[in-house]
Amino acid sequence: MARMQRIVIPGQPFHILQRGNNRSATFFAEEDYRYYLDSLKIASAKYESAIHAYVLMTNHVHLLVTPSDVQGISKLMQSVGRRYVRYVNSKYQRTGTLWEGRYKSSLIDTENYLLACYRYIEMNPVRAGMVKHPNQYPWSSYKSNAELVTNELISPHQLYLDLDRTAKERGDVYSSLFQVNIDESVLANIRDSTNKDKIIGSILFEEEIQLILNRRVTKGRHGGDRKSKCFKELCGSSTLTP
Repeated sequence: MARMQRIVIPGQPFHILQRGNNRSATFFAEEDYRYYLDSLKIASAKYESAIHAYVLMTNHVHLLVTPSDVQGISKLMQSVGRRYVRYVNSKYQRTGTLWEGRYKSSLIDTENYLLACYRYIEMNPVRAGMVKHPNQYPWSSYKSNAELVTNELISPHQLYLDLDRTAKERGDVYSSLFQVNIDESVLANIRDSTNKDKIIGSILFEEEIQLILNRRVTKGRHGGDRKSKCFKELCGSSTLTP
């Protein structure tokens, strides 16, 4: 069965997940994490894809990314993946693949799920039992988003900027979000949608995207009326990438 084409809408945020081959480790020392982040910074600037949040786990990576064009994410991930694999293979005198097939990507319903995806990503080390609080984990964007630690890799999303007027106030509001657990149904939706390359959002949002693309984006669910206001307002900004 042919796999579905990726959904890419420039200016819309995506949750990206890439795992190590056979769930094997991809980071082995502190300098490895730093090299990956340096590679990500170079690629995000080159391919104009804004990084809002990230976490580098032992054997996988989560990114929250908004591309500026249709090829932004694919070029970003190819560039980082190839550069990092060359580095690892050279440093550890190994050969072969490091990553598990193609990365996962999920279009995010911004209003309903973006801040939840921020928290989902930065809470990964806590859920894994590695730390008790996200600020204790050095390889995530939490300290940048919540504690305003300078991180040139991070580009705040507009929804984050709308949390409050000043940077200090935004950081305080953002950190307060972590005092409440993400609803289990939301966690399950993010996890399932990411693993299956599905849209992270409501049924209504999925139907809006189907109208934009004029094709089905979920199995067994039909789009709505192409003459709707939603379609007329949004269809001009859509595109696809393999």
